[in-house]
Amino acid sequence: MPAADAEPGIMSGDTVAAASALPNQPPSERAVSVLWSFGKCLGALLPVYLAGYYGFSISVVLFGLMIYMGWKHSRLEKVIRLKSAMYLLENERELTTEKVFRAKRDLPPWVNFPDVEKVEWLNKILQQAWPFVGQYMEKLLVETIAPAIRASSIHLQTLSFTKVNIGDKALKVVGVKAHTEHDKRQVMLDLYLSYAGDVEVNVEIKKYFCKAGVKGIQLHGKLRVILEPLIGDVPLVGAITMFFIRRPKLDINWTGLTNLLDIPGLNAMSDTMIMDAIASHLVLPNRLTIPLVADLHVAQLRSPLPRGVVRIHLLEAEDLTAKDTVIKGLIDGKSDPYAVLRVGTQIFTSHHVDSNLNPQWREMYEVIVHEVPGQELEVEVFDKDPDQDDFLGRAKVDLDIVKKARVVDDWFNLRDVPSGSVHLRLEWLSLLSSADRLSEVIQKNENLTSKTAEPPSAAILAVYIDQAHQLPMRKGNKDPSPMVQVSIQDSTKESKTCYGTNSPVWEDAFTFFIQDPRKQDIDIQVKDDDRALSLGSLTIPLTRILATPELTMDQWFQLENSGSASRIYAKIVLRILWLSDDATPTTPSPRPLSSGSGIGQGGITSELNPAGPGGLAKPQPAQPQHTTPDPEFSTEGVLRVHLVEAQNLIAKDNFMGGMVKGKSDPYVKIRVAGITFRSHTIKENLNPTWNELYEVILTQLPGQEIQFELFDKDIDQDDFLGRFKLNLRDIISAQFIDTWYTLNDVKSGRVHLVLEWLPRVTDLPRLEQILQYQSQQSYQNKVVPSAAVLFVYVERAHGLPLKKSGKEPKAGAEIILKGISHKTKICERSTSPRWDEAFHFLVRDPRDETLTVKLSHSWGQALGSLTLPLREVLAEPGLVLDRWLSLDGALPESQILLRATLKILDTQQAVCRRAPGEAGNDASEEDVIPRWVPSHLDIRHRGGFSIASDNANAVGQVKLTVGYSTEESRLFITVHSCRALAACSKDGADPYVTFILLPDKKATTKRRTATKKRDLNPEFNERFDFDFSLEESLQRRLDLSVKNNVSFMSRERELIGKLQLDLDQIDLTAGVTQWYDLVAETN
Repeated sequence: MPAADAEPGIMSGDTVAAASALPNQPPSERAVSVLWSFGKCLGALLPVYLAGYYGFSISVVLFGLMIYMGWKHSRLEKVIRLKSAMYLLENERELTTEKVFRAKRDLPPWVNFPDVEKVEWLNKILQQAWPFVGQYMEKLLVETIAPAIRASSIHLQTLSFTKVNIGDKALKVVGVKAHTEHDKRQVMLDLYLSYAGDVEVNVEIKKYFCKAGVKGIQLHGKLRVILEPLIGDVPLVGAITMFFIRRPKLDINWTGLTNLLDIPGLNAMSDTMIMDAIASHLVLPNRLTIPLVADLHVAQLRSPLPRGVVRIHLLEAEDLTAKDTVIKGLIDGKSDPYAVLRVGTQIFTSHHVDSNLNPQWREMYEVIVHEVPGQELEVEVFDKDPDQDDFLGRAKVDLDIVKKARVVDDWFNLRDVPSGSVHLRLEWLSLLSSADRLSEVIQKNENLTSKTAEPPSAAILAVYIDQAHQLPMRKGNKDPSPMVQVSIQDSTKESKTCYGTNSPVWEDAFTFFIQDPRKQDIDIQVKDDDRALSLGSLTIPLTRILATPELTMDQWFQLENSGSASRIYAKIVLRILWLSDDATPTTPSPRPLSSGSGIGQGGITSELNPAGPGGLAKPQPAQPQHTTPDPEFSTEGVLRVHLVEAQNLIAKDNFMGGMVKGKSDPYVKIRVAGITFRSHTIKENLNPTWNELYEVILTQLPGQEIQFELFDKDIDQDDFLGRFKLNLRDIISAQFIDTWYTLNDVKSGRVHLVLEWLPRVTDLPRLEQILQYQSQQSYQNKVVPSAAVLFVYVERAHGLPLKKSGKEPKAGAEIILKGISHKTKICERSTSPRWDEAFHFLVRDPRDETLTVKLSHSWGQALGSLTLPLREVLAEPGLVLDRWLSLDGALPESQILLRATLKILDTQQAVCRRAPGEAGNDASEEDVIPRWVPSHLDIRHRGGFSIASDNANAVGQVKLTVGYSTEESRLFITVHSCRALAACSKDGADPYVTFILLPDKKATTKRRTATKKRDLNPEFNERFDFDFSLEESLQRRLDLSVKNNVSFMSRERELIGKLQLDLDQIDLTAGVTQWYDLVAETN
């Protein structure tokens, strides 16, 4: 590249080079050059001097230097990329001829594909007309766009474009491909655009002394241009429609204040935001339509019906690259793969499979296809990592092939990686304009199973909102600014806003997937732009559309809850999704026999036999005789809480405005490990006696607490009577505690508790003593103390029967003990499933109780059962049964391998309170377990049990629901409300809730609610879902903050309170709803 083309700011920054040119310059210019060099040196040293002068840390200077170096590096890369692209476009033919045999990827589209043609004549026209295009752009920006921006905001009234120069580099059309074989009434062109221009646009806001601009843009993409309809009159074409099939590639070189956007991190964000703006207008399904003749139905061109729907079955992958290596790659590990699927702007992400190079996903997605040929399915596979996910390969499928074949069930090799392939089943669903086959479609969909939450769709619905007429006015007889919300079930989409009119024209289209049109309705809400004022509504049952010809309604509709003349014009089209009979979904096809995979004996695929990824069958290992549970199996303990009584509670039920003191109706809430117990209510008593017993199985985790809260039962809202917390570690250390606890946050009150962390023993004679003691106990809540805890580990089954259809079952196991039931996961199709899951139960009397295990196909067809009396476990050595057991109601060879472990729950009270006739003659017998003496519970040592200072920083509470949906395989968090928040100003606060699930370095799990104005007891009721496995969810920590929405210059306090919650302390599968204390941030 000639040196003259280089940017002066980059090439002439060297002082020595400048000095060598000085002799040829006048003395005045040389003096100015020397002074300028001296000034730059002073400018560079000034920040260091100021940092030392004001006592800043050297880390501030280093941080600023890092930001500057990152910005400089990013900007230099952009300049190099821009100049390289310009050079490539100017010398395309020479470079193509020189490298034609070197790298095919360097070739332009017209060389790669014979049906893509060069259009040099068009590029010459563009180059010749480019200066005049620049004049038009300058006139448009200065005379039209700038006044519109100045009128939009009082802060932008001094905005002006100081320089508009689109440069000398014109837009180039690298190649053109024409499609004329699909529709004789249109001409379809694919233009391969490439623009690497020296455009320079500067803008200035004089009021704020702000300058910004752009100097250099790169844009590369494929623009589809459709000329339709073809007509028999000049200009022969009714309209031009254009759009990008995929997002174009964009690179912008910023100047002025927008230089900050070149800082690493901000540059990708700014380019993404600009691309989002472009995509909202020019990337499918959005189109730009320019009518060329009058009386043309533009809506049909701008928002045509989709070509079809593709149902994607992401089944499995094989022989993926191992990315999680150990010792810097010396030892190969595994990967945690997940897949990202893209069709246009539709993006789906599968769940990730831990430590597996041959993962099975079995997930289903549905995508709307707007343009074929053209649109592609792109599948990218990544390795899930805590920091940055590793790339495992990509595959692309032309959806035109799927349309022609109707069903494609094949393995696709992953590109850009050494090995790997992915198994996809793609089904093309045609759009039927008749409801004759609707029942058949719904029946077929009920037989489809997948791990995705969304059930298969039976139809798609296209809603085109054209315009409205005579909408009601706002208060003060002002014109509204209407927008439309279209909702179907849980899906809501919004139109654009038409400002200052009661007869808006929207011309917006929306598409919805419909599961069952016989049961769903369309809800259309016309609202003002603040979303608060309703201008009218309309509800249309889809059964009404099913009764229309062509399943189409194209008419005016009278709005409800609106003016008498208020109407809305909409076109609603329903289409049934039909897969032809010869392409009914079946079991996925086996992996083709190739160098990358193998088939075992009898044609069984590698999914069902131990064939490795290399295709060579591995020897079948011997069947294990015993289970291999996790080392943490059966390590949980049992906490017993005896709520005895309370004293001196405060009276809340006062009369005559507090002049006459009343009583309270107290009850207690106990929260531990995500489980909430509630006592019964005692009427009108400030010294209640409950005598209730609670038991809970706990894992010994650091920092685990038990919360006790007392309330006064009222008709409306229960009054607070006090609270306190206990540390589980202190209870485990003491083993047994019998004492009073003072209530916090109230004037008076205390609670009497007996707490016991129960030792677990395997001494059978001890069981008789414990059962005899428990038979003498009586509690108000009718609880019988447990005598033992049962741990069950279900590892695998073997030889299960096939389904009635002859296919292998998707087996799950349900474990039941005296009304308590737990379920395993459902394994993929196999007669020898493996679960590796553990469960536990509290047992009242192991001599009389029976464990039941039921196996079934997806909780439907029975596959066998097992009945195990716990007496058999009592007869085993060490109270552990670990072996294969035959299943009833199955094949003779059907067995299940499990481990059942009993631990007897010892209690000191069974010794301390022994009946008088039970004592032996030996005086030392009582010393086997010494009587508990509460001498160590002196008031000086009670700090570990009553945490009075924990709530000193309490600034309110937040109500959350945290749970895990096993059916949807996702974690959900619902933020219900807050109460008693601390005020941040005289007007209270404008609170909102934000949280993140740690560890999360990229903040992909960060969420926030809406802001509630001037409300210290806000209601949110917002739910957030996360596609995590249960194991991954239990490893997360909820970091939640309630914040006050303040402006940038405000001095009000932003943070109201924080909450941190380990999710492994919560029973996620049950789902827990409760109030949590917010704590103020302290130094």
